[in-house]
Amino acid sequence: MSKKLHRIAAIGGDGIGVEVVDACLEALEVLAERDGGFAFEVENFDWSTARYKETGAFMPEDGADQLRGFDAILFGAVGAPDVPDHLTLWGLRLAICQPLDQYANVRPTRMLPGIQSPLRGVDRDELDWVIVRENSEGEYAGQGGRSHPGLPLEVATDVSIFTRAGIERIMRFAFGLAQSRPRKLLTVVTKSNAQRHGMVLWDEIAAEVAQEFPDVTWDKMLVDAMTVRMVMNPQSLDTIVATNLHADILSDLAAALSGSIGVAPTANLNPERDTPSMFEPIHGSAFDITGKGVANPVATFWTAAMMLEHLGEQAASDRLIQAVETVTANPDLHTPDLGGQASTRQVTDAVIEAIRGRND
Repeated sequence: MSKKLHRIAAIGGDGIGVEVVDACLEALEVLAERDGGFAFEVENFDWSTARYKETGAFMPEDGADQLRGFDAILFGAVGAPDVPDHLTLWGLRLAICQPLDQYANVRPTRMLPGIQSPLRGVDRDELDWVIVRENSEGEYAGQGGRSHPGLPLEVATDVSIFTRAGIERIMRFAFGLAQSRPRKLLTVVTKSNAQRHGMVLWDEIAAEVAQEFPDVTWDKMLVDAMTVRMVMNPQSLDTIVATNLHADILSDLAAALSGSIGVAPTANLNPERDTPSMFEPIHGSAFDITGKGVANPVATFWTAAMMLEHLGEQAASDRLIQAVETVTANPDLHTPDLGGQASTRQVTDAVIEAIRGRND
């Protein structure tokens, strides 16, 4: 029987992104060997800030089109201390997400075994969320500009774009995801008291789409109040949907509340599968620890489990998550971000050993 072949584009990018992607590819190969039913064909791309410094571009002009033939994209991080962040973000990550219409950014958050939340007295079953981030428009649509540079009347604008089509599709995705989870509970984050046009439309369409999912209980929460609820009443939340900016901020808070941003995964999905989806840890390039061998690869392993699920390899996805949980449960295998002294190599080896040793 021939193996199912998954074509993966690997983009390490900058800083520890390269280190954690390399570690992840090792684990994926072991998973494929153990399962026997599928294999990976990986192509590595050197798209990065280093490439920008050499050529003036983070990726080729047709970079997004080059990725269309792959089944998935595994992305590390982008960013460097000596290059403005808006150049790196728009030059690489958004230059992939937007042309490939990866409009649903999904960020699960839960407390892994052995990792403690900074919240007092919170159990694992009380903090288990999925944040859905609208990933194509809103505050990060890229609309705006600058006029009269250097003059006293210099002006800069960023225009938030909210379209009916964009809101409807992310709301349907979020309600559908909530429907698939045991609690069937969705919180819609808004700021319509102050943003009286785009966010009011956001609220109105949420209410319209809710009628298509009568078995989903939903509520609405202003984003500032949402930060309080996440800290003070985490067990009241399950699935969360928010705009590009709001979910960007809330998901970092969620990662911190779960114990470390070093374990937080994300998926940039094209739910219709017209284009490949991209999977990445959310921790960034972390140049302060680059090359020290102490980057936490757990976020990338969890990200890879999301990628495997997306590719239809549910058993392998479950096996990888089980291996990760086996490792995080051991404090001796915690990296410095979790208060431990373990290295990237030690954690990677332990995850691989758990993959190989787990019985069906």
